[in-house]
Amino acid sequence: MKNDWMRLRSCAIAGMVATALAAPGFSAAAQKKMKAEAKAPAEGMMAVVSPESEGFSSERLENLHQLIQGEIDQKQLAGAITILARHGHVVDYRTYGVKDLATGAPMTRDTIFRDYSMTKPVTGVAMMILYEEGKWLPWDPIAKYVPEFKDLKVFDGFNADGRMVLADPAHPPTMAELMSHSAGFSYGSGHGPVDALYQEVKPMQSANLQEFVDRMAKLPLNYQPGKEWMYSASMDIEGYIVEKLSGQTLPDFMREHIFDPLGMKDAGFFVPAEKRARFATNYRADADEHLTPTQAGGGSPMDYAMQPTMPSGGGGLVSTAEDYYRFAQMLANGGELDGKRVLAPATVRLMTSNHLPMELLTGQFGIGQHVMRPGFGYGFNCAVIFDPPAAGLPDGKGTFFWDGAAGTWFWVDPTNDVVFVGMIQRMQGHDNHTLLYKSHAAVYGALVNPGNRD
Repeated sequence: MKNDWMRLRSCAIAGMVATALAAPGFSAAAQKKMKAEAKAPAEGMMAVVSPESEGFSSERLENLHQLIQGEIDQKQLAGAITILARHGHVVDYRTYGVKDLATGAPMTRDTIFRDYSMTKPVTGVAMMILYEEGKWLPWDPIAKYVPEFKDLKVFDGFNADGRMVLADPAHPPTMAELMSHSAGFSYGSGHGPVDALYQEVKPMQSANLQEFVDRMAKLPLNYQPGKEWMYSASMDIEGYIVEKLSGQTLPDFMREHIFDPLGMKDAGFFVPAEKRARFATNYRADADEHLTPTQAGGGSPMDYAMQPTMPSGGGGLVSTAEDYYRFAQMLANGGELDGKRVLAPATVRLMTSNHLPMELLTGQFGIGQHVMRPGFGYGFNCAVIFDPPAAGLPDGKGTFFWDGAAGTWFWVDPTNDVVFVGMIQRMQGHDNHTLLYKSHAAVYGALVNPGNRD
């Protein structure tokens, strides 16, 4: 009955628009806009309310639309999707451009994206579910759950013979340090001596998570735990811990405890055959700044054709924009969505509060455009803006967020009760796509009634 009603409603809307368009006085631009709006209910089931009803200006939101469209017009992006919500209501939901330049297939709401490091907050939620079950504590040594790490050493320079000196850690790295990128691990993507060891041992190319942990155990920490901040494979270690503490694979745990309860229908670690036509092509810029597909096939896991044998808690997920919006809105709601509770509000606050000491927030540490500085720190698996004026950002206090290597980005602002999700597929090397912070400026420039509801 519900499906029949929706079909009747869609037909009625289409009929009314067709009748209206037949009347005199409508410009070509107006006809195009009305046709697009008539198709919207059939394109996705997510309701969209007027921006004004939730304190935004429709006119000023055009800055956001022009910002995204400008990237496409300048051939810096193939396409994009953005979702903006306030007080749990979506006020702006746009698709731009195409999901594949070669075929011209338009970007649609059900397009599937590579989330890359936007996987990290999802893994953080998996860890916090286990925290609520009493499975771990922030001050526990990581080695309590990963015994392979009980003899970790710390890089301490070179001796007179040019040999690497390894020291004992001043204290065993803790779970809180693991989840805030301050335990001493890295990705090995730099040019230092420890990076060279990572490139030799290749932990991220392991066949499974046990092999990954075994390889990581052979590598020294980059620095004394808690004394620096370095973007790292920590969240992949968390994926291993989730499996050990839950007795489930990471994909199964996420599906049962996060994806299914939240209705994240297309979220997972691979794209099955029946959904491949919805998978957006990923691009990079060639030497002439032309967009070029990153790979034609690539093989597992880079082609996302099957469940990986080493699921990456740091960067392995795919999802639609709506999937990730539902995840982000759950966090904005204090751990609950549509009557399904994933976490308690206190647990969400613990995850999304800054866990870095002030001596690390000096501008010395960061990744890409994300710089740990006054007002800007890192929680458990996400960045946190705990003092917006000090950080030089327009967001509300307590905003938390992260992005992915192909340019996907999101944020949750609990002060203004704002959620934003943006999806693109454009690799940027070691930097974030510039849309990330520019979109913050455009969104808050359109928020003419800030502050939360009473």
